Amino acid sequence: MRNNPGRGLQPNVLGTFDTVVMAVAGSAPAYSITATTAVLVGAVGLASPAALLYCAIPMLGIVLAYSRLGRLDAHAGAAYSWVGRTLHPALGFLSGWALVVSATIFMVAGSLPAGAMTLALFDPALAVDTELALLVGAGWFLVMLLVVLGGARLTVRAQLLLTGVELAVLLLFVLAAVVHNGSAQAFDWSWLGFGHFDGTSGFAAGALVAAFYYWGWDVTSNLSEETRNSRRTAGLAALIGMGIVFLLFEAFTIAVNVILTADQIQAGSANVLGVLGEEIWPGIGGKLLIVAVMMSTIATLETTLIQVTRSLFAMGRDRTMPRALGTVHRTWNTPWVAIAVVGAVALGMLAAASALGSVTEIISDAVTAISLQICVYYGLAGIAAVVAYRKVLLRSVRDFVLAGLWPLLGALFMFWMFYESLSELTPVAIAIGIGGLAAGLVPMVWYWLRGSSYYRPARLDASRAPDDGEAYGGPGADRPAQAGEALATDF
Repeated sequence: MRNNPGRGLQPNVLGTFDTVVMAVAGSAPAYSITATTAVLVGAVGLASPAALLYCAIPMLGIVLAYSRLGRLDAHAGAAYSWVGRTLHPALGFLSGWALVVSATIFMVAGSLPAGAMTLALFDPALAVDTELALLVGAGWFLVMLLVVLGGARLTVRAQLLLTGVELAVLLLFVLAAVVHNGSAQAFDWSWLGFGHFDGTSGFAAGALVAAFYYWGWDVTSNLSEETRNSRRTAGLAALIGMGIVFLLFEAFTIAVNVILTADQIQAGSANVLGVLGEEIWPGIGGKLLIVAVMMSTIATLETTLIQVTRSLFAMGRDRTMPRALGTVHRTWNTPWVAIAVVGAVALGMLAAASALGSVTEIISDAVTAISLQICVYYGLAGIAAVVAYRKVLLRSVRDFVLAGLWPLLGALFMFWMFYESLSELTPVAIAIGIGGLAAGLVPMVWYWLRGSSYYRPARLDASRAPDDGEAYGGPGADRPAQAGEALATDF
């Protein structure tokens, strides 16, 4: 295996359209709807469209925070670098670790539906066989592992096919749902209000699940060192991707409330879209949406692999994790050691998952555990943006709102969701979510004591950044920033 630990990722591989596709694929609209709708409806009932709406507003603040921070530091580790260079290196490491743990857990939560949906195409009865679904899902996971290993160009070509088919099918069914006569109940605008929530704790439970729907758009930041004009492109693509998936989530969640009864949702909890498709277009509708879910799940396995392996690559490069993780293959320009490690760990977890319960139980606990970790690293990134831009917030109303107020509100919302939801979660979900974060203290302390330069960072400071013209398109704008580079002062 030819490699060079001093090599970096291949720059200028992805354009704006490619990166938007990656953002949409990262949020996995079809997978998120089918895997999470039953959990969301079970938590808040008819308030599910409202939960998605009111979670989208603060989530947009986090998207803005990522966009602003990406202008200052184009880094494969994203929040891992930004939080470490603004708040504290320990918090930065835990941000990166939260992404690594949540993404690795997702390998189980994502591979199971990939296998189950594939089996459902042939025989719906096979889809409830956890062991068989795990085996088929593991096969898809290995295919995506090889695609990611093959480089960013191969990855984005696969995404154009997978996400293209997924979106085409979803848009077809959005139109079909509009003209379909609902059999469960008529749409009511109150579904977008606060009246259907069971108090503050109920709202928090719904918002926590909704956070999982949106998770994944930040893959654009992890790809920033491989993106053309990344200081602008990564943030713009995340905003566009977030807007697309929000509209799809709302449309399908409302359609589920209108067309399906509570019993149908619960009975088809692992395949809500398939049930919806059968109601809208009997005979072929369910099969088409199963194809969309399968494509979506496989696509998001790929983007999640990118996120976790790029994060581990950044950690290995900074010597906050084993140095070998920062090794890049000479031919493919991919962090092959990180990819191999993630593959081995995820396959081990898949093998162990068969003893944990049914597909539905595994997905439910995994979703809520991942959501806790999402709240942590998204919230810290929101605070990091405010700190990095604190000296220029009063320069204009635009800077105050987009770089200060909105990211701050997004961060506070994430931390509030984390706190409020703890009393609502199962012990298993809390153990996975909190225990996974706590495990990161071991490598953090070990490499801190070994003198990693990451723990002696330069601080991000927007007041010393180039003006917008230079940051977006001036000299060197197409060159990805190196770890720890300019726009900084010493601590």
